[in-house]
Amino acid sequence: MSPRVPSLRLWLLLASSLVVQATVFLARPASTYAAIDVGVPAAALGAIGAAFALAPLLLAVPLGTFADRIGEGALQLVGGLVLAGACLVLLLAPTTPLTLVLGNALMGAGHLACIVGQQTYVAHHFASERLDAAYGYYTFAASLGQAVGPALIAVVGGAAATPDTALIFLAASGLSLLLVAAAPALGLRPRPRTPDAGARGGLRSLLRLPGLGQALLTSAVVIAAVDLTLVYLPALGAERGLGAGTVGALLTVRAVFSMVSRIGLGRLTARFGRGPVLVTSLVASSLGLAVLALPLPVPAMFVVLAVVGLGLGVGQPLTMAWLTRRAPAEQKAQAVALRLAGNRAGQIVVPSVLGVAAVGGASVALVAIAVLLGSMLPVLRGQRLD
Repeated sequence: MSPRVPSLRLWLLLASSLVVQATVFLARPASTYAAIDVGVPAAALGAIGAAFALAPLLLAVPLGTFADRIGEGALQLVGGLVLAGACLVLLLAPTTPLTLVLGNALMGAGHLACIVGQQTYVAHHFASERLDAAYGYYTFAASLGQAVGPALIAVVGGAAATPDTALIFLAASGLSLLLVAAAPALGLRPRPRTPDAGARGGLRSLLRLPGLGQALLTSAVVIAAVDLTLVYLPALGAERGLGAGTVGALLTVRAVFSMVSRIGLGRLTARFGRGPVLVTSLVASSLGLAVLALPLPVPAMFVVLAVVGLGLGVGQPLTMAWLTRRAPAEQKAQAVALRLAGNRAGQIVVPSVLGVAAVGGASVALVAIAVLLGSMLPVLRGQRLD
């Protein structure tokens, strides 16, 4: 089938991807509102957020190994159940710092299980020449879910400064139960294991695969660059006296063009190849961020951020395809989970390192991010992604 047209089973996966992201991006802000409502101090809010982030860092690789044994459909079922349990804890348990931390930790674990299962499903069910298109559509649906979730806060919680969090958690519970209902349609049987799967199924053997380390590093840097852009663009706006509305519009342009690049990814790689498209995306986003550090007029900033968005949007699905293509069939979930753990580590380490550059202001920090992205070009030299 042409990479331009998603199959029916991909549509089901896209719906699951959208729902899991919408659930999390609905429930996580609501847990912050709930914490504020019971008087949790601002300094303690970070612990609630960290509880969500810690689960992927600690559980990613074990969950990947588990998924390779029980199958990706079963892991999505487990993830949906854990996510529903997290929402019900936040809904039904007395709102205290402890229950908020517990609910967010469970949410992080459920979210992780769902996305490991979903990304592994793509790796197993789509041919190599269709992986780029499939992962492009998948990440587009995830981005759409991340936009839908916050929008539902106003719909469900009302327009008050502090929304009705009980209704929001109830809605999030309902959404997570949709994941549970959809999981059987994706298949719950374990994948047959080859006779030598146990011998070569360890993490050490996976890390020895040619190109895997480069794929992990490139993925972590691209994800960290996306996060850092969200941090330093508002700081740049403040330095230049731009209004919050303008900064919000700039961030929206970046996000929209990232989504656009993912829709057309299958066509691009079919014509030019994965390697050239990934290299071009890194060059475009790196140059764009460096140019953004110049004293540009606002209309030019919109154009530059559109280019940055196109470049950064390509990196995530292409590194997914690169990594899962390198991994043996019986270790694809483990490879997906290793990538997620690497991304999380990058989101922690890279901002800490670039914090030194940020002393010189947001412009210097953006140049540092550009240099970081550009440093991946030598890493990709000689690598075959196709």
